[in-house]
Amino acid sequence: MAQPGTRPVFAPWSDPAEKPLIQFRNVTKKFGDFVAIDNITVDIFRREFFALLGPSGCGKTTLMRMLAGFEAPTSGTILLDGVDIAPVPPNKRPVNMMFQSYALFPHLSVWDNIAFGLRRSDMPKEQIPARVEEMLRLVRLEKFAKRRPHQISGGQRQRVALARSLAKAPKLLLLDEPLGALDKKLRQDTQFELMDIQEKTGTTFVIVTHDQEEAMTVASRVAVMDHGKMIQIDTPDRIYETPNSVYVADFIGDVNIIEGTVADVAGGKVSISWAEGQPALIGTAPEGIAKGARVHYAIRPEKVAIATQPPSDRANVIEGTVHDIAYLGNISTYKVELPGGRMMKAQVANDRRIARRDITWDDKVWLSFTDTAGIVLLK
Repeated sequence: MAQPGTRPVFAPWSDPAEKPLIQFRNVTKKFGDFVAIDNITVDIFRREFFALLGPSGCGKTTLMRMLAGFEAPTSGTILLDGVDIAPVPPNKRPVNMMFQSYALFPHLSVWDNIAFGLRRSDMPKEQIPARVEEMLRLVRLEKFAKRRPHQISGGQRQRVALARSLAKAPKLLLLDEPLGALDKKLRQDTQFELMDIQEKTGTTFVIVTHDQEEAMTVASRVAVMDHGKMIQIDTPDRIYETPNSVYVADFIGDVNIIEGTVADVAGGKVSISWAEGQPALIGTAPEGIAKGARVHYAIRPEKVAIATQPPSDRANVIEGTVHDIAYLGNISTYKVELPGGRMMKAQVANDRRIARRDITWDDKVWLSFTDTAGIVLLK
């Protein structure tokens, strides 16, 4: 039970008694000899904001199209609320889909765009105006009800499409790159609006995106996909902090990855030989690791400190020379060349005025990090 004054943790996937809304069971989808979805089994729960994240061609859109009914699995079963949806046509599923293009009717007003699907549903005619008004309030577009799509901004059109998708109260809303047409700042603002609307309606959202920042912002869980497989399914913080493979570590955010050989394992710690003449890296030993194994050590740039003098209180200290500096306003990224030509990044918050910073190009520096800052990966 949550403590007084704290927000209850939403994690139905951790509760064995919780029944999933969507169940993929050994689902495979082939187009000829090409395997688009490769034997996927996953549960998605009510009220989840579930993100399918991966590069183009990884299978995420095919997965969504199977949920919508536009594609059928080659093998395996998809259950929605315990019912096999394979024989159910798209228009009979309690599922709506919102496309990147929004697909609004240009000749209809905002009000009529939202009402369009309701007029073709079995909702009594007299109830439709109240439902449309409710949707307009939800997306804060009451003042724009009489305007046509070309008379409102891109962000407002996105909200009209969202209101239209939610008007029939679907059990599941599928969002296919819904913010792709928006500029960066508007996209960031709209991400929080999407989260707010999803929480208010309690609808289960499944979003397809190749934008890792978007997935990490909106989702309760993220499935990182590659070549038709789900490589890791977890909460955004765990995907970022404890990736299960080099692929996930490299795909999500910025990361330094150093390949080496396990020199020793003792007391829950592992030492990794990685470059001739360099001290071994010290990290936390993963389960099943053995001396002599080839491993990858992944560490995020923000967990690497940079200084003009070697620190004495860090498990890992590496000497190098500043090769490049990227000033990004709130942070600066230092690209440091290590002996042997390898590059490593360190990120520093810009909490001082630029004139007071003491590290510049070609400076000799020391990078340091604790023995728990990175993660040792076996694959």
